[in-house]
Formats: sequence, C-alpha cells, structure tokens
Amino acid sequence: MNIARPPILSWPRAARWNACAMVMGAVLWAMASAQAQGIYTCIDGKGRRITSDRPIVECLDREQQQLGKTGIVRQVVPPSYTADERARIEDKRRAENEIKARAAEEKRRERALLIRYPNQGVHDKERAEALAQIDEVIAAVNKREVALKQQRKEVDVEMEFYQADPSKAPFWLRRKLEDSEKQMVVQKRFLEEQAQEKQRINQRFDEELAKLRQLWSPTSAASNAGTTKR
Repeated sequence: MNIARPPILSWPRAARWNACAMVMGAVLWAMASAQAQGIYTCIDGKGRRITSDRPIVECLDREQQQLGKTGIVRQVVPPSYTADERARIEDKRRAENEIKARAAEEKRRERALLIRYPNQGVHDKERAEALAQIDEVIAAVNKREVALKQQRKEVDVEMEFYQADPSKAPFWLRRKLEDSEKQMVVQKRFLEEQAQEKQRINQRFDEELAKLRQLWSPTSAASNAGTTKR
C-alpha cells in the first residue's frame, strides 16, 4: 500500500530546504516587525487591561502605552478625538496651565515679600518712610499756598478801586487776578491728589500686612521652606 506524501515532501531535498528557509525568514521578519512596532497596552472603560501588537480599538477614548521589547514605555499614545473634542481638551489644558502659572507667580511674590519684609518692624518702617515723603510734599505745597494767599490779598486791595465796574481794571491787574485764581485751583487739586496718594499707600501697606501676617505664621513659614527646597 502506497501512502501519499505531502507535496512538499515530494520535492527534491534542495527545494525543501529553500522553502523552509523562506517560511522561517517570513516568520522571523514578522516577529522583528512586531518588536519594532512595540506592544500596546491600556485599561479599557470596564477596567480590563488589554495588550496588543497594534493600537487597541477599545481604548481609542483614552491613553495607550506603547512598550518596547524590554517592557519599557517607549511612548504614550493620546486618545483619538474629533477636532471639536481636541479643541475643548486644549482649552481645558490651557486654562489649567494658566491656573498653575498664576499659582507659581503668587508663590514667587510671596517669597519676594518675605525677603523684603522679614518682620513687621521692617514693614512699618517702610510705610512710615513712604508717608513721610508725601508729608514733605504737602508741607511744601502748604508753604506755596500761604504765598499765593498773600498775593491774592494784594490783588484784592488793588481791585477795590474797581469794585463798581471790574471791567475797567487794567488788563495786567485782571490777568493777575485770573492767574491767582487758577493757581489756587491747581493748589487745591494737588493737595487732594496727595491726600489720595496717602490713602493708596496706607491701603497697599494694609493689604501687604494682612498677607505677611499669614506668611509669618509658623505653618506658612514651614510650607514656604519646603517649597523652596523642592
């Protein structure tokens, strides 16, 4: 009884070796290609870990890790979203980054504030110096006001001759009266501005002092020290 042999076995020995070599080469090429692409892994919406040699359809809505042949993460594949979804995600990421940037800037300002004012004595001294500068300006303006009032009295004395009809006063006298009135208005406005400046200075130092009292507390100091070390 003759038993039929598979076709490949009926080939000459050299042909069989060539065919086997081609098959093994194809297998090795496929394995090398899979290793080059890496392995994809993720946890789907049901909490299952899925592994594949290509991007995983069940995890298109979430990140996937691409592993190398040694198991090290080569890259993280982001979720696949529509243009509108990506825009919303980018807006959210941008807003989060802005919040982080503002928080970092606030921390920087707090550290600078502590360096500038290590205690309340230093802060009180700088407030007093700032207010003293304004007081010096106000004192100089007040002296100027006394001189202006004296000049106005002299003008009023000269204008007494023209009380019945001020329009008959000489041009130079009417001009002198007008200038005196303008200077008094400017003087008054400048003094009001200096008073407002003193209010702004006190408000700024009050706000700083409220913040500094928090920063000077032991808990806040320890937190700032830890942040600085990091």
